Amino acid sequence: MTGANGFSVSGYGPERAGWTRIFARDSLARRLDWPILLAAVALSLIGSLLVYSATRNRTEINQGDPYFFLFRHLVNTGIGLALMMGTVWLGHRTLRNAVPVLYGLSVLLILLVLTPLGSTVNGAHSWIQLGGGFSLQPSEFVKITIILGMAMLLAARVDAGDKLYPDQRTVLQSLGLAAVPMLVVMLMPDLGSVMVMVIIVLGVLLASGASHRWVLGLLGAGAAGAIAVWQLHILDDYQIARFAAFANPSLDPAGVGYNTNQARIAIGSGGLTGSGLFEGSQTTGQFVPEQQTDFVFTVAGEELGFVGGGLIIVLLGIVLWRACRIARETTELYGTIVAAGIVAWFAFQSFENIGMTLGIMPVTGLPLPFVSYGGTSMFAVWVAVGLLQSIRVQRPMSA
Repeated sequence: MTGANGFSVSGYGPERAGWTRIFARDSLARRLDWPILLAAVALSLIGSLLVYSATRNRTEINQGDPYFFLFRHLVNTGIGLALMMGTVWLGHRTLRNAVPVLYGLSVLLILLVLTPLGSTVNGAHSWIQLGGGFSLQPSEFVKITIILGMAMLLAARVDAGDKLYPDQRTVLQSLGLAAVPMLVVMLMPDLGSVMVMVIIVLGVLLASGASHRWVLGLLGAGAAGAIAVWQLHILDDYQIARFAAFANPSLDPAGVGYNTNQARIAIGSGGLTGSGLFEGSQTTGQFVPEQQTDFVFTVAGEELGFVGGGLIIVLLGIVLWRACRIARETTELYGTIVAAGIVAWFAFQSFENIGMTLGIMPVTGLPLPFVSYGGTSMFAVWVAVGLLQSIRVQRPMSA
């Protein structure tokens, strides 16, 4: 008997062909990419310690419970793992057929952000409040639907054997699919998410085999668009101030440049091995804002030092390395494009998050994958891991 993911479940009747196949000798567990899974779990567990260190003394946000954020971070990780398993169970090929529905839902959700249901957090109007202290950031799921949607269009005729490479019409259709949600996210405005989506689009096009002229054209269009956005004053004042502070670090060190300056102080004070977990003076003194989310890497730099920060980077590198290997070894263009889009997403977002704490990238409010506190971002990255695992388990066993 063959399951939805294409692997054998022989010896199991229909009533046992559910989750039991995860443990069968030639089943899902054997085909999973364990290095990427273990690295992602390690990142989430390290993140839980860093989140706890950053919030245990923050009585103004932890509701008097030092374990408030730790518990929720672990719960988010558990839900993320469940979503990963569900994604592998369904399979990326099944999700390929559901792309129109998923795309429509994601666009609807980001449109809801622009209604009175939307709320502003740290200057970005990109959230939907669900009540009970829970909120949703739809732009995180849009990253996934852009990858799946573009992959579906670009790979359709190639995987069917009709074409060797996507033609111009297909490329234009895929760019139009990505442009709609990106324009809505820009209106929020959520510049950080738009930057990630642009990198995803470029990564997807490169992986699809489309002409490099498209990539060069998009880079030129992106530069022109950035100038137009600046000239038309589409960005909010706080976003313009962040870029100004990035260009001139000495500009307003007690104001817009405060976050970056304090982040660099925290990381610099850690030295080689750090001051010790839960012993960081900058973290304990609450000198770095948003330390459990955007600036969580500063906790690692201060309390675990270069060694701890380096470990996080190595683990992220393992995730990217294995994802690149999955993209290279899959036998279908659709799987290659999906894996490459995830690599582009994780690589840029990790670089941007760590870079802004070091002052080499502008502050954009992007979380560090698997490490930062945040339910929606945690769910999205684990779904992406599920897609990677699905691509791997559906390849021939000899690959």
